[in-house]
Parts: sequence; C-alpha cells; structure tokens
Amino acid sequence: MDARSVVRTKRDGGELSEAEMRWFLDAYVRGEVADYQAAALVACIFTRGMKPAELATWTRAMLESGRRLAFDELPQKKADKHSTGGIGDKVSIPLAPAVAACGVAVPMISGRGLGHTGGTLDKLEAIPGFRVRLSEDEMHRVIGRTGVAFGAQTAELVPADRKLYQLRDATGLVESIPLIASSILSKKLAEGLDALVLDVKFGSGAFMPEIERGAELARVMIELAGSMGLRTSAFHTAMDRPLGAAVGHALEIVESLECLEGGGPADLRELVLLQGGEMLRLTGRAPTLDDGKRQIADALDSGRARKVFELVVGEQGGDPRIVSDPTLLPRASHVDPWKAETAGFLGFRDLREVGWAAAALGGGRAKIEDVIDPAVGLVWRRRAGERVEKGDVLCEVHHQGGRGLDACLAHLRSAISIGERTTVEPLVRATWSG
Repeated sequence: MDARSVVRTKRDGGELSEAEMRWFLDAYVRGEVADYQAAALVACIFTRGMKPAELATWTRAMLESGRRLAFDELPQKKADKHSTGGIGDKVSIPLAPAVAACGVAVPMISGRGLGHTGGTLDKLEAIPGFRVRLSEDEMHRVIGRTGVAFGAQTAELVPADRKLYQLRDATGLVESIPLIASSILSKKLAEGLDALVLDVKFGSGAFMPEIERGAELARVMIELAGSMGLRTSAFHTAMDRPLGAAVGHALEIVESLECLEGGGPADLRELVLLQGGEMLRLTGRAPTLDDGKRQIADALDSGRARKVFELVVGEQGGDPRIVSDPTLLPRASHVDPWKAETAGFLGFRDLREVGWAAAALGGGRAKIEDVIDPAVGLVWRRRAGERVEKGDVLCEVHHQGGRGLDACLAHLRSAISIGERTTVEPLVRATWSG
C-alpha cells in the first residue's frame, strides 16, 4: 500500500477501505506520509465527499491513531458540548460547572481562537495563572475533585486530527462537512463520553454562515455520532449578532461570572440552560429537557455552579479570588465609548467585522503562534434590533493607549447598519436529537 494509490482511489470517486484509511493515517502520524501527500488526499475528500459508512470508518481510524481518555473511576456519567464558535460565545465557561454541579462530569477538551472567532482556552487563560495544558493525570485529578476540567488537545490525543487540522488550515481546506464532522467527533469520542451536545452556529459571524450548510453539518454529526454509539443532540443557534455583550477574553470571563451568579445577558443564560438541560437529559439525570433546564437554573441561581468554577480555577493553577473580585482580571488602560452617528434600528451587516475589530486591538490572532492581549475588547451597550438615537453609546472599546484603535473603529463601521427595522433571527432555529 502506498500514498499515491490511496489518493487515486478517492480522486476517482471511490470509497476508501478501512485498511487504506488506517494505513494512511498511521503512516502520516509517524511521518512516513508527507504533508503534500496528505494535502492531496484531503483535497480529494473535500471535493468528492464521503459516504456515511466510509466517514464512520475514517472517524474511527482517526480516533484510534492515539490515546483515549477513560474516567472509569468516576461514578457519574460524562458529557460535553461543542460549539462551532462565533463572536462572544462563552457558553462553555458557565455551562460546564453548572452541569457538574448537577452530577454529570464534564471532561472538556477545548480549542483556541483563530481569525475572527475567540477560543475557550484563550478566555480561560485570561485568569491569572490558569493552566489549560493538563497531563492525563492532571485531567483525572481535576475532574475527580471538581467534576469538570478544561483542557487542550495533547500530542497523544487523536494525533491524526491534530496534524490534519493544521494542514487543512494551512491549505484552505477547512469547510468540508466530512472533515469537520470527523475532526470534532474524533476528539469528543476520545474523551470517553456518554453524551454530547452540539451547538452549530449560523449567520455572518459563524464559521459556516449558511443556514442549510449548518443544518447539513448538524445532521451528519448526529448520524455519525449515533453510528459510533454516542448519544448526541444538536442545536442550530444564531450568530448574526454577538452572543451576550462582551467580546474579548477577560471581558467574557466577567460576563461568565455574572451568568454563574444567576445574572448576565439573557441570551447567554438561555443557551446555558438549554444545552446544559439537554446534557442532563441525555445522561439520564433529567427525565425531560424542561426538568434539566430547571436543574441548571437552580445550580446557577443557588451559587453551586459558581462554587464549582471557583474550585476548578484553583485546581488548574488560577487565582480563585477572581470569582468574587473580577477586578483582579487583566484590564485595558483605556475605555472609550463608540457612539451612533445617526438614528435608526441597529443591525449587524457582517458580524465577522466585530471579531476583526477586537483582533485589531490585540485580542485575536492571525497565526496560531500570535500572542493575545486578554484585556482588550468590546462591550456592547445596544442589541440588534434596538432603536438608537444619534450620539447613543453602541459599545465601549477597551484598548491599550490607542493601539489598533483606528483599525478597530473601521471594522466596527463595516460591521453594523443603522436604518430601517430588520428581522432579528430567533436565537435557536432548530433542534436535532440522535
């Protein structure tokens, strides 16, 4: 067997055999298949696609390319959620401790931000001292003591995905439904989960903005997860406006803490209750989604979820005092209001521009090795669909002495429209259960 024959099979529209997939991925991880050969196969999958059985075999081969986590010592069920990301999406941060407070363990392997979107790991690292690079032993210790752990993908965990993701990003071959589905699910299956909830975004700030493409991705992942024995549900949620008010790492931690105290933006709380409630239903901790939502609401409002998060921060090396004193988080040197130049109804023409606005201040990265300033960002004071008058403050810009401010404001002007009233999409458009 050789790389050229595997590439030719897929190039000509054939189905790859299990032997071909396992050989190719194992050889690629070992360095015996070159990046250009892997790029050729990825390009063929990108254009030719994969049939359901073929995709399941490919995902299983990726999963078995490295180590898998197992938390057999835990008496409770294990669940996680995955979001395709967007602007201001900090749901995982209050969600995980709320679910853990209700008796379900959450071994959460998260990612970093790239381009216009932020990453959960970067947001957590805004907490002084917080460590996300946990060894397997550390993951077991943290989750055993708190019920939840926030970790990064290690070199040993699904290494085929790690290499292929970097290759896809470098070659512009990211937006392939089979490749996205296998990437997400191979990592989640490696966590040893009993259930998974997916948040698939749509709208101009989403990774996959088209509604039908997002729906197709959700359906493929539900079917794929089911074929691999993992109970999974998916929600199709709006990313045509920011989620919550804060966009920026430390600012989003502050907003997450507000949610953990029973407050915070209504849309953030809605998704935490919805997705957390479904995680409880899938794991048998709640008989219905509504009961699960009530349990999550109680965990937030009673302070139990906040206490779990405080424990996690301490266990992962962070300063737990930030939970009661958010002023200990990094803060920008300047906060300027950005005001409406005309009257009308606020809309978001291209939400990606809001992400680029925060990145221009130093709050994002164009390359994975770029260093992020956790203090900078935006806090929106007006919501999509609201009537504004000339001179009203639309958002506050948190910046470091003007660094990137002009570029930020230019992106913001491109992001919004103020004019006639427009339709605001519902926060949750559809739900799928496996």
